[in-house]
Amino acid sequence: MKQKKSKRAKSGKSAFSDRAGFIVNLFREMPDKRFTLKYLAAASGGADRDGRDLTKHILDTLLEQGFIEDEGRGKYHLSRSRMPRYEGVVDMSASGAMYVQCEGEVSDIFIHQRNTRNALDGDRVEVVVTHTSRNGAREGEITKILSRSQRCYAGRVASITRSMIVVVPDSRKMPYDISLSRKIYPTLNENDKVAVRVTDWRDGDRMPQGELVDVLGVSGDNDAEMHAILLEYDLPYKFEAEIERAAKAIDGTITERDRAERRDMRDVPTLTIDPADAKDFDDALSLRSIGKDVWEVGVHIADVTHYVLPDTTIDDEAVERGTSVYLVDRTIPMLPERLCNELCSLRPHEEKLCFSAIFHIDEKGKVLQEWFGRTIIYSDRRFTYEEAQQIIESGEGEMKSEVLTLHRLAQVLRKERYRKGAISFSRREAKFHLDEQGRPTGVYFKVQREANQLIEEFMLLANRRVAEFCARAHGKERTMIFRVHDTPNSDKFERFRSFILRFGHIFRSPLNKENAVAKELNKLLASIKGKPEENVVSTLAIRSMAKAVYTTDNIGHYGLAFPYYTHFTSPIRRYPDMMVHRLLQRYLDGKRSADKEFYERRCVHCSEREVVAAEAERASIKYKMVEFMADRIGEEFDGHISGMNEWGIWVELENSIVEGMVLMRDIEGDYYQFDEERYEVYGHSTGKVFTLGDKVRIRVKSADLRRRLLDFEFVNH
Repeated sequence: MKQKKSKRAKSGKSAFSDRAGFIVNLFREMPDKRFTLKYLAAASGGADRDGRDLTKHILDTLLEQGFIEDEGRGKYHLSRSRMPRYEGVVDMSASGAMYVQCEGEVSDIFIHQRNTRNALDGDRVEVVVTHTSRNGAREGEITKILSRSQRCYAGRVASITRSMIVVVPDSRKMPYDISLSRKIYPTLNENDKVAVRVTDWRDGDRMPQGELVDVLGVSGDNDAEMHAILLEYDLPYKFEAEIERAAKAIDGTITERDRAERRDMRDVPTLTIDPADAKDFDDALSLRSIGKDVWEVGVHIADVTHYVLPDTTIDDEAVERGTSVYLVDRTIPMLPERLCNELCSLRPHEEKLCFSAIFHIDEKGKVLQEWFGRTIIYSDRRFTYEEAQQIIESGEGEMKSEVLTLHRLAQVLRKERYRKGAISFSRREAKFHLDEQGRPTGVYFKVQREANQLIEEFMLLANRRVAEFCARAHGKERTMIFRVHDTPNSDKFERFRSFILRFGHIFRSPLNKENAVAKELNKLLASIKGKPEENVVSTLAIRSMAKAVYTTDNIGHYGLAFPYYTHFTSPIRRYPDMMVHRLLQRYLDGKRSADKEFYERRCVHCSEREVVAAEAERASIKYKMVEFMADRIGEEFDGHISGMNEWGIWVELENSIVEGMVLMRDIEGDYYQFDEERYEVYGHSTGKVFTLGDKVRIRVKSADLRRRLLDFEFVNH
């Protein structure tokens, strides 16, 4: 009898252990799932009365141990302390909800506003996943803020009390006001534009606390608002004193040794062609005849890396910036003025150090010979694009022989490039006329003419030949920085193909047929020149294409139809060009291939900085656009539909870049909804449809400078 009791006890203990182990594994394997007692009993060996009692005993034990939590209504989940933890960076939305981007994870983790634990955009946080949907989307909770972002926010001083200053940030990624201490900053005034940084956000406080970084000026002042845009995108608006001192300390003397070590091109006719308001001239062209119908064309690029050495203060800053930034009314240079406008600028009637690509080209555009290396040049003439264009059209003017010959060769190169499958994108680029205070007084369009094409073709030639030389010289594959452009996204391109049918345009070429898409696309773009749908069709064609990026893995440049392409010609304003100069010299010196991983990391960083710079530029355009329309409230304009989403319809005014939104709720006469599949807005009762390119008449309803948004309403739609 005693022996049987012992066996039963052993058997019960074993059943408890087996069932407990199964339940523990179930919670671990599905950490975001809620389990009921009934489900756990059935899944672990039986839901009869004994099974439920045993399961309840196991759950009570796990609750005591803190392994699981009882959330009520008979449901249990894995304790937050036992859930898998991830580290990541917060990407915040205007609503206060956020996504946490975790390294090595395919998808981001969504965090509802109530579960953010006072985290803010850019903070590094610890997060647990609390729910995973059927499609794999994950939702979680932030458990700890590991480090606060050091980013600055631009904003307006909205109110001042006896003890507190309230700053309303401009950024949509900062949906909370920030408080400053009145005691610490007694001189601030209402409506000041300031830069602030969040220092803390204690539990229970309704807004985060911050510190003042800079006073930008008065809200609405042009300089203050442009600096605010730069801050919003975490871009610098000035150089630190240490960097300016380092730039001033550079010895700009060209020594006899410099001259002796370089190919002397000072006696060859040389010219620059740039915009009228340009200050940094980083490329020049030289030309001389070297035989019947054969020309030596020199593409001379400022030798920035002669003055800026790796791992120096100035180089580190250039790496961080990655690129110059071009806002509506100013340039934020990658390099200090001492370099970009003085030492490295290829100004006329001055000896300058260059890195050059020199080609022997015949009248058919064939490159017979090429040479790459360091040179010294002397620019004889600085032309504006308008001056060069005048010579091309009239056949008369200073250095007309050089300009006309370069133009003729450039057109041959251009024709051959398109024959091989390059795509002819040419969207109109709109600019603002600005008064002395930086306020917009009008809009005009930049025209790309033959003088622009002259420079473009020789820069493209130098870029692709340098890329191929560095990557393949002597039959060896070597580490190189490429500017690549992938083939079009098939889904996006099919949507584009369907869309243009509405205008009667049929795109016949299959996507996988080499060069056929480019040729068909060029035919389409030529056929819509001057037509109402030109802008919207060109825009959608560009959107269907992949984005160009920097990488050490070459896949060619689809848009230009080049198997090898890089950026060599603008080292004053792009850091990748500086890296290409260093790689080119390395390989000219016969050294082994460079560290691929190092340069790939730099490529990723430069691609990211390029995107940020473009976003800041667009933000400055939007600000000027809203400022331009601010005193036109109530006026009516013709326009066309340029975009749409679930909130409303974007309308671009005719002959301008001014764009605003007609909110869906403001469209009268029906309940309107966005159909993403067909990319149209339709009325439920009337069946009326709005689609891209439709001509409409609007009235300006409001202009919000802080959010850089224009609200329109339809007139007689």
